[in-house]
Amino acid sequence: MKETFALRNDYIALCDLLKTCSVCASGGEAKHFIAEGNVAVDGVQELRKTCKIRPGQVVSGDGFTITVVAA
Repeated sequence: MKETFALRNDYIALCDLLKTCSVCASGGEAKHFIAEGNVAVDGVQELRKTCKIRPGQVVSGDGFTITVVAA
């Protein structure tokens, strides 16, 4: 799944982005998913659940890529 997410604020927490883009069904599931090392931000593994994702960054993992752009 390739998706572009239009960000209306300065940033979005990584766990909220995964939930909003339907990578995970809930915020709790997203936090476990991140903690297990399944997510990369700009190609680097990210383990911080509330890492601030800003426009221009790419969040990816097995089967998904989310490009974040300014709204």
